[in-house]
Amino acid sequence: MSRQRRSDLRGEARETGRRGLRLVLALAVAGAAPAAAWCEEPVHGPAAEAVQAAGREEPRAPAATPEGPPPAAKASDDGRRTMGRLPANLGRGGLGVFSLDNVTPFAVGAIVTCAGASFDQQVQSSVADPGNSLGKNLSTAGGLPAAITVAGLFVGGRFAHGTRFRALTYDLLDATLVNAVYTQILKVATQRERPDGSNSQSFPSGHASNAFTFATVVELHYGWKLGAPAYVLASAIAYSRLVQNVHYLSDVLAGATLGFIVGRTVVRVNGKPLDRPAGKQAMWSVSPILARTVRGLGVTVVF
Repeated sequence: MSRQRRSDLRGEARETGRRGLRLVLALAVAGAAPAAAWCEEPVHGPAAEAVQAAGREEPRAPAATPEGPPPAAKASDDGRRTMGRLPANLGRGGLGVFSLDNVTPFAVGAIVTCAGASFDQQVQSSVADPGNSLGKNLSTAGGLPAAITVAGLFVGGRFAHGTRFRALTYDLLDATLVNAVYTQILKVATQRERPDGSNSQSFPSGHASNAFTFATVVELHYGWKLGAPAYVLASAIAYSRLVQNVHYLSDVLAGATLGFIVGRTVVRVNGKPLDRPAGKQAMWSVSPILARTVRGLGVTVVF
């Protein structure tokens, strides 16, 4: 066998190995966040029933009164997911991330992320292909277009008549905002340089965390019929960030874990029964801060 032929065979073997590694990575990213759900014990009790009822039950028609027929009820308003309660729900969702209910998915995600960090350099050299058109398109779809989609769904949900869709779109906006805050905090805190050296905002992947936040909320409201395709799309978006050479494997695994935790937390918190009269909503106020060396505004939220 000629030297050229042996060289060609080695090149083909390396390319086959790279393709196999890409497939394995795509499957690993796809299972990272859902694995946390399968590893944890199911939630029972009033909290679980509230989550199910929030998105999957239609409201009953209001009973008639002696004064005459009942006023037209807002079929899409469950009393918990309203514009007036949005600041309070954002705060409750942000704090709810630290609940004991998230210990298991956090532990699973942390283990997977740490394990993935051992292969960061190997994966980068094998998968990175910034010129890949599919990677570019998926990466773009997970950025601004995704944010516009969430905002558009939220607006549409305000006019929807079904409780499930209205609750879904409300939780999507809520979870996206909470996730954006935590993602940015971690990026600033870690200051990890991207593989391509463009900046120090690599850890965790914002595209991955946003995509898995979206997928988790969809799955919790509509089940695996829509949740499975949503997780597949989220995994593809996360994988595209590896292909574009803007994230390491551990970045996207951490982002997937964060998105999963935030999504499930927001749905659970927003679905809890109100602990105060339905008419009593969050109150917030803005007041100036004036001092000799300080100028600013103070915002107070009571919920």
